[in-house]
Amino acid sequence: MRTWEDYKKEAKGVSNLAKQDIEEMEVLAAIVTEIINKRNELGYTQRELAVICGLPQSSVARIEACVVKPNVETLIKIMKPLGLTLSVVNV
Repeated sequence: MRTWEDYKKEAKGVSNLAKQDIEEMEVLAAIVTEIINKRNELGYTQRELAVICGLPQSSVARIEACVVKPNVETLIKIMKPLGLTLSVVNV
C-alpha cells in the first residue's frame, strides 16, 4: 500500500513546479498546525481568535482549513495574540 510520503516523493519527481507546490503546501500546513494547536491550547474558539485579531471568523476558518493562502500580514495578526512568531531560517 502506498503512503502519503510515497505519493509526495513521486509527485516531487514529476516536475520542479510540482515539487515547489508540494513543499509550499507542507510549509503552510506546518504553520497552520501550530496556529491550531496553540489556539486550542489557549482555549480560544475560532470566533474568539478572530475578534482578538480583528478578522472575520470565516477568514480564520478558511486559513485553518488551508482553503486560502494567507498573506504574511494576516499570519502575523493571527499569530501575535497566540504568542507565536514567524522566523526565516536558512535551509
